[in-house]
Amino acid sequence: MRIQKFSRPGVILMATVVAIITSMVVANATQTFATPNAAYISYSLAAGVNSAPITPATSKSVLVMGCCTTSNDEAVGQVSMLHIPSNYITWVGLESTSGAAITQGVSFVATTHIVWIDHAHKVDIQVASADTIRVHNADSSTKAGNVTLIW
Repeated sequence: MRIQKFSRPGVILMATVVAIITSMVVANATQTFATPNAAYISYSLAAGVNSAPITPATSKSVLVMGCCTTSNDEAVGQVSMLHIPSNYITWVGLESTSGAAITQGVSFVATTHIVWIDHAHKVDIQVASADTIRVHNADSSTKAGNVTLIW
């Protein structure tokens, strides 16, 4: 039985081809992970007061989570939101307890309810304009908490 040997240039060429193919496979297999952006806004609102306007990222899905941390009214609500600049804000998510339910909508009109973030359903995130949202306290006492946006 006779074994045929490759020439030295043939072996080098074969090794080069294997190295190139391996590099291409590894390059295509790597994933890119981006660190998410986030904004954290605390609020403490007297009765009937609105927070300053909050501008969500534009033309990207944004997770908006809000909570009330005032004693005996603690709760949380969240929505996935899309802000189309100078046009409208659209969302879908889950209202806070009690009576949690799906919330969804699209609006550019100030005062439009987006999501309740307290237990008594008196503190909500609302549309402030076609480009902004705000926290509104319709309760008769001061309420505190925070809103987090992740995109």
